[in-house]
Amino acid sequence: MSLNLRHSGILIASLALSVGVSAAGAYAIESALVHSESRVVHIAMIFGLSVAILMVLSVPVGMILRKQFQAFTRRIIETRERGTPLRGTCSGIFMPFAHAIDTLVEQYMEEFETVSNRVREAEIRLSVSESERKHYESILDGLNDAVIVTDTFNELTLANSAASQLLGFVREQSMHKPVQDLIGDRSIASAIGELNQAGVRSKQTHFEHTFNPEGSDEEEHAPLFDVTLSALPDENKSVGGVVTIFRDITREKEISRMKTEFVSQASHELRTPLSSINAYIEMLIDSEATDEENRQEFYQIIKTEAERVSRMIDNMLNISRIEAGIVKVERAEVDFVKVVKEVIETMAPSAKTKNIMLADRCGPLMYTAEADRDMIYQVIMNLVGNAIKYTPDDGRVTMSIENDDATRSVLVTVADTGLGIPPDAIEHVFNKFYRIDNYKRVAKGTGLGLNLVKHIVETVHRGQVGVKSDVGMGSQFWFSIPYENAAN
Repeated sequence: MSLNLRHSGILIASLALSVGVSAAGAYAIESALVHSESRVVHIAMIFGLSVAILMVLSVPVGMILRKQFQAFTRRIIETRERGTPLRGTCSGIFMPFAHAIDTLVEQYMEEFETVSNRVREAEIRLSVSESERKHYESILDGLNDAVIVTDTFNELTLANSAASQLLGFVREQSMHKPVQDLIGDRSIASAIGELNQAGVRSKQTHFEHTFNPEGSDEEEHAPLFDVTLSALPDENKSVGGVVTIFRDITREKEISRMKTEFVSQASHELRTPLSSINAYIEMLIDSEATDEENRQEFYQIIKTEAERVSRMIDNMLNISRIEAGIVKVERAEVDFVKVVKEVIETMAPSAKTKNIMLADRCGPLMYTAEADRDMIYQVIMNLVGNAIKYTPDDGRVTMSIENDDATRSVLVTVADTGLGIPPDAIEHVFNKFYRIDNYKRVAKGTGLGLNLVKHIVETVHRGQVGVKSDVGMGSQFWFSIPYENAAN
């Protein structure tokens, strides 16, 4: 019982304490809630006041910060222009920014200097390469031969003006373009491509090629070129491009052909008088000339043919010297009237045998020009000699002289009343060894006299020569010599 009372007392006391604690806790909570409520109100009031203050101060503070930032920006620009660090001109809140900007600027300037040096080096190399290219082009432009250079892709990298004219492209607009698009002649473009693809260093291809005018099928007058293609080695010891050279050999081939024809014609022309000389000598040896009169006739024929051979050889030598440019010319003031009168005096016996009258028409003026007197004498002699040969008996050969002030030259004309020249032969009468077939029986000749006349007048004296003729009505050969030495 007492134990229960004790337990009951403890229980009651515990309950009382619990109630008391609960009551105290409820009061404390109530007090805390009241206190918290007033603190929240205070915090809200302080926050609102702070916001109000910040709102009031934000405008002037922003303006101050903006001005400082603008000043900081100007300081950055000024220090960069002077090349001085930014950090020594800043303090306060901008100091870390100044350090960071100086570091970035220094790194940028180092990189910029490196890049600038590389750019300058590249510009120098480009300038040197361009100068070398122009130098090479100048050298190539000085060549008469056409030259083009292509790379491994068959694109044009270099060409001279002769090549652009020959192949028909504009050099400045054609660099680094495929050669097959620039050259109309497909065979040349194909040859370049084949040599490039062959891959053999220092290989060379050589052939002759005719460039026909576009749309023309005539090969007779088309220029002939000697084409040389050479492969260029590159750094990897393979083919790095092709150099193509076009050398015009049209004139060389023509000269070679003319030389061959000349030798053939000269041999033929020499064979005739030599055969005649040999035949009459054999008849003399065989004593076929039974009396002195026959022997004298044979001697005269041999002498005439020998003189013919001699004249032919002299003419050939003179023509060759003139064509080679090694003839000796002695220029002086030549009186053409005196030369004509000397020719008339020399040729008078030949004209008399055919009863041909030799006459001259010279006015009272002076007819002089700077020329080689002996050559002018030879020209007039050849023209008068031909006129006498091809003029029938009782004919007339007239020489006239006049001054042509329009061309500032002396004009000499040799007119005859002879056989005349057929129209189809006029353009050939000045060619080597040319003789009109129907007239070969009329008179003997070498076929070199008129060619020598043409060379003396045109090549040596820079004059002009020509002929007018009607068959059966005679011919008029004329030539003009400039007053002054046109060869200088």
